[in-house]
Amino acid sequence: MSAWEEKLRRVVTVEPVIFLYMTSTFIVTPAYQQMIITKERELLRFKAGKVCQGLLKNDTVCSNPGHHKGDEEVQMTASYILLLFNATLSLVSIPPAIMLCSWSDRAGRRWVMALPSVLSLLSGGLLLAVDLLENISVYWTLIAAALTGLTGGHVSIFLSSFSYLADLTMGSSSSRTLRMAVAESMIFVGGTVGFLLGGFLEQEFGLQAAFGVYIGCHVLAVLYIVLWLRDPTIGKNTCIAPYKEDTAEQGSQADKSRLFILKYAKLSFKTVFKKRSGQDRLKLHFLILCKFINNLVAVGDQSILLLYLMYEPREFTTALFGVFNSVRMLLMGFGLLALFPVLMRCMKELTLAKLSALSRIASYVLLALSSNTCMVFLSLSCGFVVAVVGAPTGISQAVIRSLSSSIVGADEQGAMFSFAASVEATCILIAATIFNGLYPLTLPTFPGMPFIIMAVFTLIVLILLQWISEMPATHPRLVLSD
Repeated sequence: MSAWEEKLRRVVTVEPVIFLYMTSTFIVTPAYQQMIITKERELLRFKAGKVCQGLLKNDTVCSNPGHHKGDEEVQMTASYILLLFNATLSLVSIPPAIMLCSWSDRAGRRWVMALPSVLSLLSGGLLLAVDLLENISVYWTLIAAALTGLTGGHVSIFLSSFSYLADLTMGSSSSRTLRMAVAESMIFVGGTVGFLLGGFLEQEFGLQAAFGVYIGCHVLAVLYIVLWLRDPTIGKNTCIAPYKEDTAEQGSQADKSRLFILKYAKLSFKTVFKKRSGQDRLKLHFLILCKFINNLVAVGDQSILLLYLMYEPREFTTALFGVFNSVRMLLMGFGLLALFPVLMRCMKELTLAKLSALSRIASYVLLALSSNTCMVFLSLSCGFVVAVVGAPTGISQAVIRSLSSSIVGADEQGAMFSFAASVEATCILIAATIFNGLYPLTLPTFPGMPFIIMAVFTLIVLILLQWISEMPATHPRLVLSD
């Protein structure tokens, strides 16, 4: 292997994996939501499997769901089905999220990255079949959710990717924050491409094209991981290492015990709850809580945003929804790729994270209040305003990941990320319960209420970040030097 290729392999690592996975996710999420709302199948009129046809039995109304008094009932039922979808995805993905980091010590980080895409191919095929075949119930989408969750879904992608970067930057901690920020930005770049492409495909070619591109993204991801990525040697056997006090206990049974999920959970919990110098343990707990709340809000956002924007008086089309989300994601990605490296040289990381939380609060308040007649005609402009205010919001999560990684030791990186990943996996279930459950209840009075709740959750993150910033800085190495 030539020197330039080796250098390129160290520069371009997990970023395309995150980009492809998130692009596919943001293509398929509005696609299956749209399918649940508007799918026209005669058989399921009697079973109420296809929500719009089952409730209204009217092709004209289902092709334009915003112009009928029954749309409120359609949205309520669709929201509950989406709750079941997200609950299935969450419950199935929690055990793999706990197990996979330890398994990646033996099999390598990149195989953990590849598994979610492999099963997502099957999930995409099933979603495509549900859309194509007339006599398949929409509840088959729950099996598609289970297939995605069997390997942890996006949680495993983040777990393996950020563990990979932690291994790769172990000898140069000053670059860790920037590398993780660039990787984090791929979520938003993928969102920009995914929402824009997904909206165009659904509008011009139908849901089948969107599901086909979703499958294609995962094929590319698997090929990239297999043909390009190499496991960093520093990451081998350092994900979850036994502590000294555990050595006698494990003995010859170590290899066998590591096969069981309870053993993985025990080691992960020990890493997170072990005593540390100063207030580092409390700081780590706060950071994990911040990650949990941020993910809770992000999942809730995507669970109800399409329903909210398509409901009167906003009445977004699929294409307009794609444009709105693309602009929002583009600005977030720009904030991480362009603004963050510059701001890091004149501000502390936690200061940037707090400003990010403030902008996110403003974003959700603006979105929640976009409900009067005037804003119907200015909905796209209002969407741009919300996107501009929320541009730096991705910075907060990148800083939190980097600070968490800096607190634990070299032999605890994967254990910490494994615990955080399992916590993040529960966000899907909890967010679905809160927001998909709350949205139908507030629909007749104030449909934007779930976004106010998201703003309140983000305010809690801001308070926690302020608390963390006042703790002793026992690990100051993350601040870049001029």
